[in-house]
Amino acid sequence: MLKPFHYCQMEAGTDEAGRGCLAGPVTAAAVILNENFANTMLNDSKQLTELKRNALRPIIEQEALTFGVAHISPKEIDEINILNASIKGMHKAIDLLKVLPEYISVDGNKFKPYKEIDHACIIKGDGKYMNIAAASVLAKTYRDAYMEQIHEEYPMYNWKKNKGYPTKEHRDAIKKFGTTKYHRMSFKLLPEQLKLAF
Repeated sequence: MLKPFHYCQMEAGTDEAGRGCLAGPVTAAAVILNENFANTMLNDSKQLTELKRNALRPIIEQEALTFGVAHISPKEIDEINILNASIKGMHKAIDLLKVLPEYISVDGNKFKPYKEIDHACIIKGDGKYMNIAAASVLAKTYRDAYMEQIHEEYPMYNWKKNKGYPTKEHRDAIKKFGTTKYHRMSFKLLPEQLKLAF
């Protein structure tokens, strides 16, 4: 059973999706839930089916006190690295909240202070607290929708299915068709990149 929050009622839970992908943005969300919010289906987005995540998204959007979602582009990921991009995404998502949180609960173990607000990094927080779980669902569903959209532009990579993750199918397509503007060039896109050519 998830707890509503880690420290206080006016707490933003924040999480990201797409850190390990080869293509597409890293997407972060921040959510402050209403004090009477309750939903038995809500859990860490990785534990939910796509159907359940998509059903939860409008519920969270309608019933949360406030929420924000931000994408950080592949170009920026390449410039500042994936960890900094993830944290920047979380900061941008918090910027979008209509109410300033009194506390921030972050899924994972790394964060940079946001303004003067205290925060806690919580390993697997999306499986412990409702506000982080809600953020994980929004980050994942918004990112998946974005990947389905750009799939129409480059269908040969099948992003509507693999969402930019390093599947064999995705890597085979990179091998065959090369890279796109949506690929993260700082990532190891193909295993052969480690081998020296003589």
